Order: sequence, then structure tokens, then C-alpha cells
Amino acid sequence: MAILHVGAIYGIYLTFYAQIYTLLFALVYYNLSCMGITAGAHRLWAHKTYSARLPLRIFLACCNSSALENDIIEWARDHRVHHKYSETDADPHNAKRGFFFAHVGWLLSRKHPEVKAKGQGLDVSDLLADPVCRIQRRFYIESAIFFCFVLPTIIPWYFWSESLVTAYFVPGIFRYVAVLNVTWCVNSVAHLWGNKPYDKRINPVENIFVAIFSNGEGFHNYHHAFPQDYKTSEYPWKLNITTAFINFMVLIGQAYNCKEVAPEVWKKRQEKWGDGSKGFGFSDHHDHHDHHTPEDTSTEDDKEHTL
Repeated sequence: MAILHVGAIYGIYLTFYAQIYTLLFALVYYNLSCMGITAGAHRLWAHKTYSARLPLRIFLACCNSSALENDIIEWARDHRVHHKYSETDADPHNAKRGFFFAHVGWLLSRKHPEVKAKGQGLDVSDLLADPVCRIQRRFYIESAIFFCFVLPTIIPWYFWSESLVTAYFVPGIFRYVAVLNVTWCVNSVAHLWGNKPYDKRINPVENIFVAIFSNGEGFHNYHHAFPQDYKTSEYPWKLNITTAFINFMVLIGQAYNCKEVAPEVWKKRQEKWGDGSKGFGFSDHHDHHDHHTPEDTSTEDDKEHTL
């Protein structure tokens, strides 16, 4: 992992010498890789917040391979464990163990026994029933090498004569490490620093930095309160490229059955358990929820939905 990040730093250096087409291509490929995680492994497969037709599922599986963050089935299983047992020993990237562990340390250490035990107990039959997920898992190493490293190197070299070294380290290594760290920020930054408009009882927060760079995954307090919403936010597409992408897929007939939380439901949760803030900032008034007694618990319609 250290060597990979050193390579990314060299890639940053090479951006000063790369062709403009290479830089633009790296940005586009970065967003495609992110989409393979956000619109694919996360919102489609882990949470089933919408349905996708075969061409879109194949496209998202390829984008997911370009992100090289484990195959869809393993990623979705770990994420379901994360939601069901968030901030406990069974959470793969438990933020209560500190920023570094939640960000990358969990990938550098053995899984806690509780993570393995709870993960084995989860039902992933829906993922195994999808032939796209099964095929990607079967050929994951080959597809990851091709889409993460070979393709982003060959395209700039072949189409506009970029040097192979620059093509490999800029849209290849640097782009890949950027995707990794932005995804990790959802597990670390968005669980530690921000406000909680919807539920102050949980760790996840709203963080504008994460929302911008992760294509819309920074509305994390809302997402953990209502993981069944395909937007991961109360907003239609504000700072949320992934939601805009899914909406476009609906428009062209590739996505359908998008699940949303009714405004009256999230407003009720916000009024009862929020910290009094709006969006990414805090309001001037004091927390107006202190009158609730410790015995006051959530109603059925505002309990966290987990798969």
C-alpha cells in the first residue's frame, strides 16, 4: 500500500508534463471508477435501492473492476455488515477505533472475529443469483488488472500518443489511489467530522468534502438513517453526481424502481432526533430535542432499515 501511494505521488508530479487530453481522460475515468462503487456496488447491489437492466449492470460491473476494491459480492456483503453492526467490533471499518483504522488500517490488519462471524451470517443469495456478479467474481483478477491498469494506460498511449509511463502513472496509478482514498473517506471522515441533521444518536455525519469528491456519498447521516433511499440524500441531486447518473439511466430506460423516503418520514426523524442543523452547517438555535426522555425510542417508520 505504501509503494502504491508513492507511485501516486509520482503520478501527481507527472501531471505537470501530461497532455491535457490525458488529464481530462484521467478525470473522466476517475468518475467512472467512482460510479462503479457508488451507483453499482453501493446503491444497486448492497442496498438494492433501485433496479437496473442487464446493459447497465454490465457497465457498472466493469466500472467497479476499474476501482479495484474487491468484487461486487464481497464489497456488498462487507457493506451490509457495516450498516447492520455499525461502530461495533463486527463493523469492518469501525470508526470508533480511530481515523486511521476506519480509513485504511482495516485493510492492513486481520479482520476482527466478529466481522467474519456476522458476515458469514448475512444473506447474499440475491447477489449470487445475479449472473453479472457471479461472472465478475469468477474473473475478478483479470477484469481488475484490465480495467484498473491496462485500459487507462493503453487509451492515452494509442489515441493521442501519450508516453506509456505518464499514461500508467496518471490515469492509472494516481487515478486509482485517488478513488481509493475518496472511498475510504466515506468510512472515516464521514463517520467522524460533520453535522447530524437527521439522527444525532449515530456516528455518520453530513460532510460536504466527501459529498463533492465521492460523487454524492457525503450525506452520510441521512444515508445511515435511511439506507433504502437511492439518492442517499433528501435532495434530488444536490452535490450528488451519482443520483444524477441514476436519474439519467431511468430516463433512457436502463434503471427503474428507484426507492425514496417520503419527506414526512425524514422530517419526522429530523425533528425528533436531529441535532438542529440544516444541510452541512449548524443553525443558530440550541438543540431543541433535549426534552425527550431517555425512554423515548424511535417509531417503526424511522428505525434504520438494514438488509
